[in-house]
Amino acid sequence: MENDISKLRSHYEGELLDEKSVYPDPIEQFKFWFNEALNSNVDEPNAMILATASKSGIPSARAVLLKDFDQKGFTFYTNYNSKKGKDLDENPNASILFFWPQLHRQIRIDGTVSQIDPVVSQAYFKERPRGSQISAWVSAQSCELDNKFTLENNYKLFDIECNGKEVPYPSFWGGYCLKPFSYEFWQGQPNRLHDRIQFSLKPEDDKWLIKRLAP
Repeated sequence: MENDISKLRSHYEGELLDEKSVYPDPIEQFKFWFNEALNSNVDEPNAMILATASKSGIPSARAVLLKDFDQKGFTFYTNYNSKKGKDLDENPNASILFFWPQLHRQIRIDGTVSQIDPVVSQAYFKERPRGSQISAWVSAQSCELDNKFTLENNYKLFDIECNGKEVPYPSFWGGYCLKPFSYEFWQGQPNRLHDRIQFSLKPEDDKWLIKRLAP
């Protein structure tokens, strides 16, 4: 190789993250960090890596966009017939990862995923740009495609078909919500002595156990 990637280095440094200083509720800690990412002009702070696995345990990961979060969990939208949708039908366990390199921070969240109320999905679909609404109809996400021309032509035809009309809601498209049972907040520090604070949900009382992990 022209450049030796083994010699690539980044110097990490950030505010100290301590198990005694974090919010006792992880969603409040997430909200605090997420707002800091927004205020720091991080590029697409709501971008997250979604990792799923098939029934046989074969993993798959991709970037998606977070569209809502609250005490119930983290919501994203997709085609239910996509690779991620089929994985989640077979195995509802998944993980999401937010990485904000400018802040030397990442958040890993593990949980179980389920489809959200179709009424909520329909309401969000109506808010999407018209081009995105049409794309949801004409793209059989994750299926083999003959060529780009076919996709673009299908887009033009559907656009003409819906001219002057509201794009209908596709029943095969909608939201998922990941309900967390584990959070890990990672703050980069010098000499690779990073701070890692984990929240684990205790099923017996639905309370969060907070502990520090070695980097």
